[in-house]
Amino acid sequence: MPLLIALIAIILRVIQSKKIRLSMKPLYFSFLFALATTSIFGQVGNTTDTTKHIAKQDTINPNKGDIKDQLKVIKEKKIKLHSDSISPDSIGTQPKVKRIDTVVQDKYGNLLKDDSTYNKRYPLWIPFVEGAGDNAALSLVDSKILKYGWAQVGITSWKRNLGAGWPWGPGWDWDQTRFGNDFLGHPIFGNFYYNDARANGYNFWASIPYTFIGSYEWKIFGENITPERNSLIATTVDGILLGEVLYRISSNILDDRTTGAERTFREILAAIIDPMRGLNRLIQGKTSRHTNKEVYQKEPLNITFYGGIHKINDHTNAILSGATSEVLNVQFDYGNPFEVRARAPFDFFKLRVETDIGIGRKFIDNVTGYGVLFGKNSQYKKVSLLEGGFLYYDYWDKPIFELSTIALGGGIFSRLPLGKNSFLYTNLHLALVPFAGSSTQPPSDTSQYRDFNFGYGWEGKIETSFILGNFATLGASYYYFMIRAINSVGADEPQYGSLGDNYMGILEPKITFKIYKKLNIGAEYYLYAQTHEEQGFTTTTSYHTEQEIFLEFYFEDPQRRGHFNL
Repeated sequence: MPLLIALIAIILRVIQSKKIRLSMKPLYFSFLFALATTSIFGQVGNTTDTTKHIAKQDTINPNKGDIKDQLKVIKEKKIKLHSDSISPDSIGTQPKVKRIDTVVQDKYGNLLKDDSTYNKRYPLWIPFVEGAGDNAALSLVDSKILKYGWAQVGITSWKRNLGAGWPWGPGWDWDQTRFGNDFLGHPIFGNFYYNDARANGYNFWASIPYTFIGSYEWKIFGENITPERNSLIATTVDGILLGEVLYRISSNILDDRTTGAERTFREILAAIIDPMRGLNRLIQGKTSRHTNKEVYQKEPLNITFYGGIHKINDHTNAILSGATSEVLNVQFDYGNPFEVRARAPFDFFKLRVETDIGIGRKFIDNVTGYGVLFGKNSQYKKVSLLEGGFLYYDYWDKPIFELSTIALGGGIFSRLPLGKNSFLYTNLHLALVPFAGSSTQPPSDTSQYRDFNFGYGWEGKIETSFILGNFATLGASYYYFMIRAINSVGADEPQYGSLGDNYMGILEPKITFKIYKKLNIGAEYYLYAQTHEEQGFTTTTSYHTEQEIFLEFYFEDPQRRGHFNL
């Protein structure tokens, strides 16, 4: 296994605490198996060479001058011929010129799926062996370098864990590790298992079983303690979402037509984003392969970076009344939800990562994202719509609360043009939450054990953004979560009054103003409202506010129009 995996494993394990276990029986484990037992043989083969269908401007000719110059011309032509129309009368922002085969390409002239001639599916055993290799590397780090007691495994522990039965049975536990380890560290490693398969030519659905197998294998063979069902759930489901997002971002980076320093930079950056894909490209010889045409599926990708100051208000909730820290954030908006096309998993997604620097131990403040699983586009007069099913991931590790959810539900996206450069974007979501973690009181920044509950419930979301030409953007988001605790109290929670129902509302109004080209200045306000109810105990309600003032660098894909950045 590469050194990068070992380094990542060390980082994850340094923040992990010693594990204690409780014995409880889950009520909802069927959600995990609905995803994880998808047949490996569900992979749909695509052996058609797309050479005859791809727009000619996508192909280079090594005998006709400098490759970099040819790629520059290709990009300019694609932008000219296959970009969004910004006319307020346009239907679904369809391109001004159509010269593409929509069987294999989207409206921007990009492939609808990786070209299987250059990205073949490797035998079933290869991603399985790679997943076992991931676990072996992590086990060596934990047992030999970090010398964790629970990582000292052998035949005795393997035999005992194999006899633990099904994950919903009494032989499995709920763990007592910290919030970040359960809901961020586990998904990160789950993404490795997922991309062991994805990088070997398997599609979204066919990669899911490998994520489950890798996670299950670790719980049985990687630890000498009772296997923990919550780890299996979060590693598998959140690992699928994170893995597909990183695979697609890396595809937008890669270009096998490039050479020299540019090619080296692309390969290194893609490997950092998706380490298992980087490793497999090296093994498969793709890092040095040169093609004359594009061979990866790509979608328009808008990227937003912003950094500034973060004010965490004190108990009075007066604006700018509390401690000050710094924030560095990034947001990815991938694909066009309003393009009229046959929808495939994650051809449209959003991922936002927010960090907080300077106060306490917590660094990753929140990670939120969703990806389409299936959907249908439609048009009602000037309003463009996408209706579909989505997979959701929320991770909030705040000084005053902890909340993470896995959700599956429906969403509706709308786009209303109000002028040549003005738009109103709105989306609504309602989803079931089969698994979550939620604190009922302000968590301890120094806790080494679980200070939150596991639970299930539902969530609703609304996001809206009003684009005022090239001048300003007004936006607001509201998230609502209802989580019912499972009968399992965290080691660092009060033993009484910590179960029941937890209701969390999060309101985020935001405004930005353009300063110069891609540079904006903005402010965002946060209001958190939490209510906890448990029979026999007093209902509690708390409020908390925060503000951010930041500089924003917004990079819009040159083929996109409309400042899509919710």
